[in-house]
Amino acid sequence: MAQERLDKLLASQGVGSRKEVGQMIRRGRVLVNGEPVCRPECRVDPENSEVAVDGKLVTVKKYLYIMMNKPSGVLSASRDSRAPTVLDLLPDELHRKGLFPAGRLDKDTTGLLIITDDGEMAHRMLSPKKHVYKLYEARLDAPATEEDVQAFADGIPLKDFDCLPARLEIPQDGDGLTVRTEVREGKFHQVKRMFAARGKNVVGLCRLKIGKLELDPTLKPGESREMTAEELSLIFS
Repeated sequence: MAQERLDKLLASQGVGSRKEVGQMIRRGRVLVNGEPVCRPECRVDPENSEVAVDGKLVTVKKYLYIMMNKPSGVLSASRDSRAPTVLDLLPDELHRKGLFPAGRLDKDTTGLLIITDDGEMAHRMLSPKKHVYKLYEARLDAPATEEDVQAFADGIPLKDFDCLPARLEIPQDGDGLTVRTEVREGKFHQVKRMFAARGKNVVGLCRLKIGKLELDPTLKPGESREMTAEELSLIFS
């Protein structure tokens, strides 16, 4: 790791917000290599420095994994000059260089989104060869049929590529307008295009699961939190 500001480093590790961490540093509660550091802007090398807060060592995590309940109207991007992005919604304590959304959701699509700085993990999760299915709930403008279920299972042919086989479930007690589909690709507007190829428009789309990882129901739209190691393993289990 390159050198980082002390306040930003501690905030990225969940010690507190940048403001709270700055106050801790100024009050002498933070030691670097056993010596008090009173300037929040002081730069440290996380790999070769021992940082302690109130006598407790801070273990710096190489990568950060964040679960977000993405709201509608926000871009799945690291930055954009024209519209708010999912990174703009992160609280101060989760801000960190190199973060990006692992797999994009359309601007009007909601639900489970993972934000990380681990490119290798993101590649594993998104590669169709890894067979990590993503579960979506879709609201349609026309009822889905058993013919649609079979078409999804066979693989929907689109203009520029043929979709891999996907699962489509029509709840028995529903009206056929709210359905669930699992895909292991994530190409641009893919789920919407698959339904459009069957003569249906998607009027609402929410991602519920990635692998066996489910969206935390306690997260309100726009909220996020750090993931546990167990949750991370559920993606690939």
